[in-house]
Amino acid sequence: MRFLVTGATGNVGRHVLSALTSAGADVLALARDPRGLPRGVRAVPGDLSSPRTWEHALRDVDGVYLMWPGLPVEPSVVETIAAHTERVVYLSTDVTDLADGERPTSFHQEIERQIRNTGLSWTFVRAIDFATNTLAWADQIRRGVVRWPFGRAARSLIHERDIADVVAHALTTDGHDGAKYVITGPESITHAEQVRVIGEVIGREVRWEELPVETAREQLTAAWGNPEFVAARLAAWESFVHTPERVTDTVEHLLGRPARTFRSWVKDHSPSFL
Repeated sequence: MRFLVTGATGNVGRHVLSALTSAGADVLALARDPRGLPRGVRAVPGDLSSPRTWEHALRDVDGVYLMWPGLPVEPSVVETIAAHTERVVYLSTDVTDLADGERPTSFHQEIERQIRNTGLSWTFVRAIDFATNTLAWADQIRRGVVRWPFGRAARSLIHERDIADVVAHALTTDGHDGAKYVITGPESITHAEQVRVIGEVIGREVRWEELPVETAREQLTAAWGNPEFVAARLAAWESFVHTPERVTDTVEHLLGRPARTFRSWVKDHSPSFL
């Protein structure tokens, strides 16, 4: 089997490469800068938003792992994939399915719609949220206190290696056509508890300090530059105070083992917090 992996140097893509290689697959890695690829992986230099730069790599490819880095959605990307191969596994998020004629409200919904409208065999891996997002706290962790809103917001963060293992499983085994897998970590753990766990793993006392919502709004808007996205994030975190983010057993069902815990993720990334 031969597969093309997009976003091959990213948090998930590099683990997809490893998982597919371990499964004995022939892997091509699409990356704008191939210097970050593992030794022995065949690089395909190119830009995801410009299919002409990598269309040649789709020849004789059995499937594609597709991620989308928030670029403007170009239908030609999905059309090009559909013209050359039969299978795509798309890394999406926990979006709702669109009714007939309903307009997408996010780029994930738009890409899912485009994929469904092709003749491709497809699987959507809908990862709710990545544990890697907590790396945004690294500087504060080093200073011993994390100031953030909604400390009681309970999240079900997933290890990027679990995402990659599900992607590889969907590409290399049968029975996943038309599947929409919502995947999470094995537990719901609050923001404040995440900070405590990080401190325990790295052997350093780290305090949580509740940041007023309006202060957080100002700081995050300045950092992220998108007031609408900040508002959506704050609203979601507030909702998780009252209703913890859901936990699914999809990883265990597909892979025959539990999803990795947040503590396990921290142990894998502890140097990033030191």
